[in-house]
Amino acid sequence: MNAASQEEDLRFMRAALTLGQRGQGRTWPNPAVGCLIVKDGLIIGRGVTAPSGRPHAETQALAQAGEGARGATAYVTLEPCNHHGQTPPCSMALIEAGVARVVIAQDDPDPRTAGQGIARLRDAGISVTTDIAAPEAAQAHAGFFMRVTRGRPLVHLKLATTLDGRIATASGESRWITGPEARRMTHVMRGCHDAVMIGAATARADDPDLTLRDIGSPHQPLRVILSRRLDLPRGGRLQASIAKAPLWLVHGQDAPHEACAYWGEAGAHLIPLAQSQGGHLELNAALQALGDAGLTSVFCEGGGALAAGLLSADLVDRLSVFSAGSLIGAEGKPALGALGISELAAAPRFSRLTHRVVGADILSQWLRV
Repeated sequence: MNAASQEEDLRFMRAALTLGQRGQGRTWPNPAVGCLIVKDGLIIGRGVTAPSGRPHAETQALAQAGEGARGATAYVTLEPCNHHGQTPPCSMALIEAGVARVVIAQDDPDPRTAGQGIARLRDAGISVTTDIAAPEAAQAHAGFFMRVTRGRPLVHLKLATTLDGRIATASGESRWITGPEARRMTHVMRGCHDAVMIGAATARADDPDLTLRDIGSPHQPLRVILSRRLDLPRGGRLQASIAKAPLWLVHGQDAPHEACAYWGEAGAHLIPLAQSQGGHLELNAALQALGDAGLTSVFCEGGGALAAGLLSADLVDRLSVFSAGSLIGAEGKPALGALGISELAAAPRFSRLTHRVVGADILSQWLRV
């Protein structure tokens, strides 16, 4: 392949990845795939995985392209599926549409496809090019890959702290540590994930509704609360917003029957878990349960004990930290609970991804090393 065609492939694939981003947080249990149908250098079909995962990006792009797809090139951010589910495989749809070439960013690790989609396309005489913009695609589909390969959703932990790492005063006051621009960006981040998750202590202290506001989006992610005893605020914002955004409660098997009945009747979805020997909810088991339910990405907003537990269990894949230009001091509430680290070598390590100004605050984003 010459340099000019490589550059063109990269340009169209990055456009397909940008298109696929529109589906982030809306397509689980399927990945948010982007697909472009290109002919004579022009885009004649566009598709992104629809909400709830059907129809797939390829079938939507092919439908838009119509007969023009014959002899065209399809750019797909993930290997076309090769199994029959609710719809026929996308590999067959591409073959039947008569495309001449398929360019793929990343292979699909799902064992139902895992190279078989590529093989079927090649067996049909279609030219296939792979690994175009592969690193970008790996990041775009990281949550789906995590669920397929490790059985749990990707965990993105967000912290909003003062310069000295505090999230509230000694009296518990925390509104607002960061400015309006940072809070608005937090809502955007929520919308790019399948679910927003907090611990019971944060739910009791703040009674948040955890919904998307002020960004013009009708989409609402799931809310997940980890609460062993289901001792959560009743009649408050969290409960009142169940009709607007689904509420899933992960609780211990020893949660009072009355509490289970109350929240079940209120419309929450209950997920019981066996506790650890110490009586706490086992976080890896909780995430496995969410993965079993189809979730691919979770945006965790605290509190400090849950954040520390996830970090200690090596369950945080991405980290976003908003830093505000204020100081509270040692009497304030720390962003993280105890990690039990006595040596620096044991500290969780992250690699910086981005660092930028957001209003009066600073946002730094990190990937787990």
